[in-house]
Amino acid sequence: MRSYCKLLLTLSLGLAAAAASAQNTPVGKWHTIDDETGEVKSLIAITEAGGVLAGRIEQLLRKGADPKASCLKCEDDRKGQPMVGLEIIRGAKQAKGETIWEGGEILDPEKGKTYKLKLTPIEGGAKLQVRGYLGPFYRTQVWNRVQ
Repeated sequence: MRSYCKLLLTLSLGLAAAAASAQNTPVGKWHTIDDETGEVKSLIAITEAGGVLAGRIEQLLRKGADPKASCLKCEDDRKGQPMVGLEIIRGAKQAKGETIWEGGEILDPEKGKTYKLKLTPIEGGAKLQVRGYLGPFYRTQVWNRVQ
């Protein structure tokens, strides 16, 4: 009986550690927050394939948002594409030995501009620091993980 309890405890601790480390990644669903009003703007799903991240708008949540809106200001292959389903994060990879993802780009669909990207999970993965760069200038947002 004693070895059975030890086995259960070991398995439980291992699963808890794996769950905690799985949360310390940008992969998952996130609420974006409006910088000016502080209200939730959208639901973003970030996925990983082959070590590369991609993020899409799953839902527009801002009051009065048109769910059929398109990215009219986009300047690349996303021009005219529906906002819902629009890929706004492309190409980010994890920095070696760190919990930072960079090297990709992020699109601001309201302005149609793309920026270099850096993603950093914070607060144990409950929040995601999203930083977009254009030359020496940058803007940082904090997104909240959706549980």
